[in-house]
Amino acid sequence: MSELETLVVPVEAAGWRLDQFLAGQLSGVSRSRVQQLVEQGDVLVDGKREKSSLKLLGGESVSVHGQQIVPALEARPEDIPLEIVYEDDDLAVVNKPAGMMVHAGSGATDEARSGGTLVNALLHRFGSLSSVGGELRPGIVHRLDKETSGLIIIAKNDAAHEALAEMFSDRRMTKTYVALVQGTLPEDAATILAPISRDAVRRTRMTTRRQEGARDAVSHYRVVERLPTRFGPFTLVRVRIETGRTHQIRVHMASINHPVVGDTLYGAPAKIIALPLSTTRKAPREVLELGRNFLHSSELEFTHPISGKVIDLKIPLPDELESFLIRLRDAIPVAEQDNAG
Repeated sequence: MSELETLVVPVEAAGWRLDQFLAGQLSGVSRSRVQQLVEQGDVLVDGKREKSSLKLLGGESVSVHGQQIVPALEARPEDIPLEIVYEDDDLAVVNKPAGMMVHAGSGATDEARSGGTLVNALLHRFGSLSSVGGELRPGIVHRLDKETSGLIIIAKNDAAHEALAEMFSDRRMTKTYVALVQGTLPEDAATILAPISRDAVRRTRMTTRRQEGARDAVSHYRVVERLPTRFGPFTLVRVRIETGRTHQIRVHMASINHPVVGDTLYGAPAKIIALPLSTTRKAPREVLELGRNFLHSSELEFTHPISGKVIDLKIPLPDELESFLIRLRDAIPVAEQDNAG
C-alpha cells in the first residue's frame, strides 16, 4: 500500500473531526468516502489507525492511502448463473441467492460496489430490461436485502414495470417470507404495526423508535414450528408483508425482541453456543454459525399486469437454511420431543 498524500493538520483545525478535516482537504472526495477510507485503515494519524470521530489537536501528520475517488457505479453484463422460476415476454421471477446484491451499491472496491450483482446477471441473461428504474436498476421493481434469498420479480419492459410498481404501491402483491427468529414467540399469530425510519446514529440500520421520517409498515406472522433446543429456543414463522420498507421483517422482529437468526445488525448473535451437556465436565460446547440471515422470500402471488393471469409461485428453503433447521431439530432434547408429541 503506497502512500498517496500526507497532510499536516494546521492549528486552525484544532477541534475538528478527522473526517471533517479530510473532506475539506481532499479535492473531490466526499465525507462518506473519507469515512470508508478511515474504516478500511487507509488513513493513519501519526502512523496509527484512528476513528473518523477523532478530534484533532493540530500538528498531527495524516497520511492517506488507497483510492481516494472510486469509479462511478455501473450496471454491466456478467455471466452469473441464475435460477429462473417463471418467465414470459413481460417479466421474470428469479430465485436470488443470499450474498448477492440486487444492484450496484456501497463497497470498498470496484468489484464489491458494481460486480456480482443480480442486475449484472440479468443483463447478461436477458440483454434488455425495463428502464423505469434508471441505468443502475434496469428491471428492478422491488428489492431483497443482500443476505436474503428467494423470489424477486423482474420487469422486462416499461409497461410491465409501471404496472407492477402500481401493484406494489396499492398492496395488491402478496409476498410471504419464511424466517427463523430467536426465542419463543408467545402468540401463534400476530400483526406488527410499527412505522419504520432510518436510525439517526447508525445509518445502515432502520428503526421503529424514531418518528421523524417514519413510514407505515405492516407485517403479519404465523408460527410454523417452535424449536426448544439445547442452543436455546427458536421459532420458525411465515411472514406476510403488506408494505415493503427497507429491512422491514428484520426490524419488526427485532422490535419485539425476536431478531432473525444470523442478523447481527439487529441484535442476533453471530455464534449460537449450545448449553453444556454436563455440569461436571468441561467439554467443548457445540457452536452453530449460519453466516447469513435466516430470511427467505418463499411465495409470491399476483395478477399478471399484462395478461391478467394469476401467478402463484412458491419455492423451498435453500440447502443452507434447511440444513440449519435440521441441526436445530436434532438438538431438541428427547423430553421436549415427547411433550411436543
